[in-house]
Amino acid sequence: MASNDRRHRAAVLGSPIAHSLSPVLHRAAYAELGLDHWSYSRFEVDEQTLPGFIERLDGSWAGLSLTMPLKRAVIPLLDGITDTAASVEAVNTVVFGEDGRRTGDNTDIPGMVAALRERGVDKVESAAILGAGATASSALAALAGICAGPVTAYVRSAARADEMRGWGERLGVDVRIADWAEADRALNAPLVIATTPAGAADALAGAVPERPGTLFDVLYEPWPTRLASAWADRGGAVVGGLDLLVHQAVLQVEQMTGRSPAPLAAMRKAGEEALAAR
Repeated sequence: MASNDRRHRAAVLGSPIAHSLSPVLHRAAYAELGLDHWSYSRFEVDEQTLPGFIERLDGSWAGLSLTMPLKRAVIPLLDGITDTAASVEAVNTVVFGEDGRRTGDNTDIPGMVAALRERGVDKVESAAILGAGATASSALAALAGICAGPVTAYVRSAARADEMRGWGERLGVDVRIADWAEADRALNAPLVIATTPAGAADALAGAVPERPGTLFDVLYEPWPTRLASAWADRGGAVVGGLDLLVHQAVLQVEQMTGRSPAPLAAMRKAGEEALAAR
């Protein structure tokens, strides 16, 4: 029995957390891998209750998945974080070592890269990002490895513009800022990453060009978004939020269980079925 198998509990934490698909994905992986004694739960946890929750965990725990608003709040509670997590100051994965050491990682960034690569996108000359929230910084980090030229960020405020410039400098990405009022221009880029909340980019659906490139819309519910539908109707390639969720979860499963490769197809199927049932 692998040493990891003695540590057989995992969960996703966040607030709100009721609609998280993570339990569906991770449990599907455990079933496919024959890890019948492993369990994966969800817990409603915010910044105030996070320290106490982590301190109460015993040696049966292998890891945690974290969603908002915990990705930065968890960092002071850890023994260390990976360079990937440090690059965006955000942790979505905590792995507990045999010695009790807590290590934070960010699988969103390599998950984005893997989701794009799956659709044949491994290098672009330029890109555009819609939005400037937490997901936008992960998108910039992913683009640092695949975008040869500038990345234009379409934002709504000067404060957001400053944040994106700062992330660009930190990540070594040539970030250029444009006003959200000109967001329809973003759609001409060979790769567009939409990081906005549900409905925020709906008005852009009518501006999709005749020959669009690739759209990566990080939403998975509701799906498809109006922008994604219009993009697909024009013949453009679309990468969705479920693609990102599955690819980042694959990496979490591998880290927490020590088993590789994690069953991508089974996890995606489980996610699709869960969304269809809602």
